[in-house]
Amino acid sequence: MRTRALFADLLNLPRGKVVPAHVAEGGKIGFARGVFGTTYDRDLIPVPGTGMFDGIPDMDLMLDTRRPSWRPDEEVALGDLHADGAAYVLCPRGALKRAVAAWEAKGLTPMIGLEFEAYVFQQDDDGTWRPYDTPGAFVYGTGPANDPDGLMDAIWDTADACDLPIESMNGEYDNGQFELTLCFADALKACDDAFLFRTMAREVALDRGYLLTFLPKPIPDRGGSGLHVNFSFTRDGANVIAPDGALSDTAKQSMAGLIAHHEGLAGLLAPTVNSYDRLTPASMAGYWANWADDHRLVTTRCATGSPTSARLEHRMADGAANPYIAVASVLQAALLGVDGSLDLPPAEDLDGLENTRATRHVPPSLDKALAALDADAILRGAVGEELCDALLFLKRDEVKRLDGKTVDEVRTYYLPFI
Repeated sequence: MRTRALFADLLNLPRGKVVPAHVAEGGKIGFARGVFGTTYDRDLIPVPGTGMFDGIPDMDLMLDTRRPSWRPDEEVALGDLHADGAAYVLCPRGALKRAVAAWEAKGLTPMIGLEFEAYVFQQDDDGTWRPYDTPGAFVYGTGPANDPDGLMDAIWDTADACDLPIESMNGEYDNGQFELTLCFADALKACDDAFLFRTMAREVALDRGYLLTFLPKPIPDRGGSGLHVNFSFTRDGANVIAPDGALSDTAKQSMAGLIAHHEGLAGLLAPTVNSYDRLTPASMAGYWANWADDHRLVTTRCATGSPTSARLEHRMADGAANPYIAVASVLQAALLGVDGSLDLPPAEDLDGLENTRATRHVPPSLDKALAALDADAILRGAVGEELCDALLFLKRDEVKRLDGKTVDEVRTYYLPFI
């Protein structure tokens, strides 16, 4: 038996090592901190906190979770990164734990449900990746017309074998696009599930000769793919979002916080140059700083029909985002609304396609989103100053690398990794 010890870095790559199981039983696996300063191009850059000019010192993955693997004779293990005898400031999982602890200090437990959207590509004889051939596909489609090779069935079966709970799968808006929804769970488990599910699903697809991509806009003239963060809070097991059928103060102030930090959140939730091809007006993505009940053209959508299953849904993030960072950022922005007793503006009551009441929206590009995050000192402090500084450095370097590239060149740059 082998153990595959994994963690998600700032690029949302599943970094790790495969070790004998008895080595993992020791509880920690060592890595170089410099991996957090390594780009998609494998260039090592001086990201703050990685110790590039201090000998690239070690960090330890302190294992606390063991799960069944999708590969034979193997288990997977997750944990938190530590350095110099303390929690490592760049650890995304640690940032999520801090966000959860801040809510728990108020007697509330965050519950999270994550919805992925993704495209499937197949390879031509010349090596070119093109969209999965599904001529009979349609939105909310199921079965062989949407998935003639049964790839989604293979992913679901593997998820079942790995204890990764799926709520639903279906064809999304465009051919070869799918919605993959995981079950609600406490925040840490939900993000662990999402990280492992995304890794597993891509590997199952590759084993069958396909590329499953969570890139936000892999095909310029087709719809984008998001990562919707659904969340609620419980107190003593009871949902507090809309206990009497109407939004609670906690829910209203949470949405007010998300709206107040809308522009800065983009730098954390939409972290690629390609992300801003998806985030446009008149799209079912999180473009406008607004909210409404059961309205898919707003950024924060609430569902209050059932007191037990009421939830808030933030629709800005995409699958390129690290799920721990995405959820931590949403929770911290929401908490800032509660701590500040922020007033919720009126709900969006226009169509969102041709008309909207909102005037604020996400920045038009990644570099401007990073500038908005840099300027939002309160949000950066809540999510983690050092983590945000590292992400800003890494992503500004990425912007420079892709400056002047065509849309297709940008897509090609990201596609193998996202």
